[in-house]
Amino acid sequence: MRTATRTATRTATRTGAGTGKGTGMRILRAGPALSLRFRPRALAAAVVCLLVALAAGVVTIGSGDYPMSFAEVLTTLTGGGTPAQDFIVNELRLPRVLAALLTGASLGLAGAVFQSVVRNPLGSPDMLGITQGASTGALLVVLAGGSSTALAGGAIAGGVLTGLLIYALAWRQGLHGYRLVLTGIGVLAMLTGVNGYLLTRGKLMEASRAILWITGSLDGRGWPELTPPLIALAVLGPVVVLGCGRALRMTEMGDDAAHALGVSVERARTTALGSAVVLVSFAAACAGPVSFVALTAPQLAKRLTRAPGPNLLPAACMGAAVLVVADWAAQNLFTGRQIPVGVVTGLLGGCYLVWLLATQRKAGRI
Repeated sequence: MRTATRTATRTATRTGAGTGKGTGMRILRAGPALSLRFRPRALAAAVVCLLVALAAGVVTIGSGDYPMSFAEVLTTLTGGGTPAQDFIVNELRLPRVLAALLTGASLGLAGAVFQSVVRNPLGSPDMLGITQGASTGALLVVLAGGSSTALAGGAIAGGVLTGLLIYALAWRQGLHGYRLVLTGIGVLAMLTGVNGYLLTRGKLMEASRAILWITGSLDGRGWPELTPPLIALAVLGPVVVLGCGRALRMTEMGDDAAHALGVSVERARTTALGSAVVLVSFAAACAGPVSFVALTAPQLAKRLTRAPGPNLLPAACMGAAVLVVADWAAQNLFTGRQIPVGVVTGLLGGCYLVWLLATQRKAGRI
């Protein structure tokens, strides 16, 4: 045991996981009993992604049938616009942009957790059946003629129950990434068939509503729709970033090394995965199962930070930026009509997935 501890300590020292040395780690002390470890480059990347997301949001608010300049949007947001501008910005367009920010951040953060736990860049809620479970719950509500509020509740219940099912099936003296991926893919295949069957059983209007929701859309989002992702991100964001970040970084060195460094591996994984499942489910309640954001955002953030570990905060900010930019593209790049944002993220994510598989194959990892 002492040998394992010494080996883990040396590994942590080389990687900078256990100290402030080795990879540019800095320690901010707020008191004798409180300190915060961070990497300047990772923090800078998160700030840049957040600024890009906010700037893209302002541009999106200013676009549309009633165009507004960047300065006019900022003036209106600070209470200086005309009554018409105030209505268009604060009642029609701002809720949609905030929904994109919150949903994208939730998906990016959840994707980083999944990829860290399964230790695979292809691990995401899209690939492991969580978003498909949310779709199943929403479909059942739509076919039953439920309201928008009931639809959001169905999506949350479907995603959480699917997460619990995958966890129960994958658990065997602990939770391991390989079993989790295989179980998730199996559940995804089953739920895909169930959803296809449910669509064939619905009436034309119900099926049309369900298909639009399954695609992933931010159209018509108002202030009430912001509640689910806002609550989830406000409560679980700090739990994941501050409570599980260090533990996830340690577990990427291996379970034995993490145990030797005092990390409760199973508790950390369970807490992080449970939080990620809830984040994805609440995000789906707002915008539907928007595809590929949870897959691409963590990898793009990691390429910016060039740092080991899950890069949770940069992944969340990157997810927000990706979804806001995709929503702007969905509204403006196709002349004459708007398309669901899920179509844009699906096109971009599919191209990214092909590129990622090609690079992984060249590297000999698949």
